[in-house]
Amino acid sequence: MSSPTTELIKGKLDVVEFLRGYLTLTPAGRNFKGLCPFHHEKTPSFMVSPERQSWHCFGCGIGGDVFAFLMRYENLDFSEALRVLAEKTGVELRHENPAEYKYSGLLYDLNEQAKKFYQKLLVASPIAQKYLNERGLTHETIETFELGWVPNEPEALSMYLLNAGTSPQDLLQAGLAMKTERGMMLDRFRARIMFPIHNHMGRVVGFTGRILPQFDPTVNPAAASASGFMPGKYVNSPETPIFQKSKLIYGFWKSKDAVRAEKRAVLVEGQMDFLMSWQSGVKNVIASSGTALTTDHLRALHRLAEELVINFDSDTAGSDAAERAIDLAEANDFSVKVATIVGFKDAAEAAQADPENVKKIVAAAVPAPEFYFKKYLTGNRADFATRDGLTKLRTVLGKLKHMASPVERDYWMQELAKRTGIAAKTLTEEAEKAGTGASSKWQVASSDQERKTPEKQEFGRQERLAQKLFAAALAANDMAIAENCVTFLTPLQREVLQLIIAGKRASEDPVLDAMISLAVLSAADPLLPDEVARLKDELRKDYYRERRKMLTQAIKNADANGNADELAAALKDLNELPMAGEDGA
Repeated sequence: MSSPTTELIKGKLDVVEFLRGYLTLTPAGRNFKGLCPFHHEKTPSFMVSPERQSWHCFGCGIGGDVFAFLMRYENLDFSEALRVLAEKTGVELRHENPAEYKYSGLLYDLNEQAKKFYQKLLVASPIAQKYLNERGLTHETIETFELGWVPNEPEALSMYLLNAGTSPQDLLQAGLAMKTERGMMLDRFRARIMFPIHNHMGRVVGFTGRILPQFDPTVNPAAASASGFMPGKYVNSPETPIFQKSKLIYGFWKSKDAVRAEKRAVLVEGQMDFLMSWQSGVKNVIASSGTALTTDHLRALHRLAEELVINFDSDTAGSDAAERAIDLAEANDFSVKVATIVGFKDAAEAAQADPENVKKIVAAAVPAPEFYFKKYLTGNRADFATRDGLTKLRTVLGKLKHMASPVERDYWMQELAKRTGIAAKTLTEEAEKAGTGASSKWQVASSDQERKTPEKQEFGRQERLAQKLFAAALAANDMAIAENCVTFLTPLQREVLQLIIAGKRASEDPVLDAMISLAVLSAADPLLPDEVARLKDELRKDYYRERRKMLTQAIKNADANGNADELAAALKDLNELPMAGEDGA
């Protein structure tokens, strides 16, 4: 049951206008249609009903209201979606649920205040600005992504927020401060360039802090390592109720429109790689937020993109990380390419040398198998006779064996045969013998994703025909089209029809409501008279076919039980049915 607050929010939003912010919708009779953003399709099966203020995809079987769409599209839970839509519509939530506001709204507020504090300090810091300028970032990029700076002071942010009325516990809860072993509360971030991490709606939920070299003891041994100072080149916010690294993609709030337009995302390793790539004109770039690529990242990305281009650092660690990302992305049904950086350490360095470099590197990306061939194969057939050479070959075979597409798998197996001089049949036998080359944990992640996909609502043929009939009547604004077929409907369908005739477009009964929703959302252009006639004929035939089956079984049961009255009644009903030739059975 919806709460008064959610109903108030939905009353202030138009589902068609809201969804147009995410996808292209075109009129379809009383409704609107478009390509479903939740599965791949070429023919629109995603319908939106202004009457019911709801949507439904007839391809993947999911649907709902604006809350359901926002939660699925932006990978939000209900409380997050509630807050986003409340802000969009101007509905106040503070008094609706104080506890929830405390643990989500307050955290958002504190991170926003911290971001603005860091931004002001950056403007006043020549050393921080000098570092960013030396790394090649423009003023526009710095402002767009709201970069900041925090000095090498133990309580700079804490004192600012405490003086503004924030409690110490709230600072700890937000991950902006921490306690030392002696119980002292200090800032988590010190002497660092601050990269705000935004959720997919653009709200700041955490930070990554990059220490300046002159304050890094590993680079400058003379740098003081004061008590409570967190070591490490990068320090990230801890997990909080609003920040889960495994679900957030750095920069996605800015790049998602470009990703959607190109159906492709370019994945880089860190914030500087992202910012310099973006600045160079590669707008469909993304980066993981201080963690390895996860299934949750890919689930959010797959709603917009079909292809992933991996552009990681050129060193061994970057190559190994790229391989893990390839395995996971392919297990989650992405087409994967690898962009190899030559002559530079990473994308940021390449972009700083020449903004066109990143575009050229991405344009030259090769399919993942090509990456594996180059990494593991020497081109010398004799090497495969050695244990090390055979192990590398089996690694490549394992990668190919677990490609999602049989056609792609066969193509690359044939290509491997050309590269190695080994017959494709022999390679296939070796792949089967060697077992898996790709880790089974990726397969688990893929199947887990399937389990979490909402189940389709299954309908039999008779239910689908009735639904089409209701939709045709609604599209023509002539309910007589359906009324004169009431004999061939189930009791439940008759109840739905009566509600629709009465002008109802919703029901408190969830089963009836779902059936009404599908009928309304299916109502596009009116059917031609001959199409309506064929539909009615099919419905009639199916009704008599099922009726005949039921009566035949009733006759068998009555005869077996020796019940003469039931037998006679069933025989009479069967004889009164139209002949098989008349109903098409």
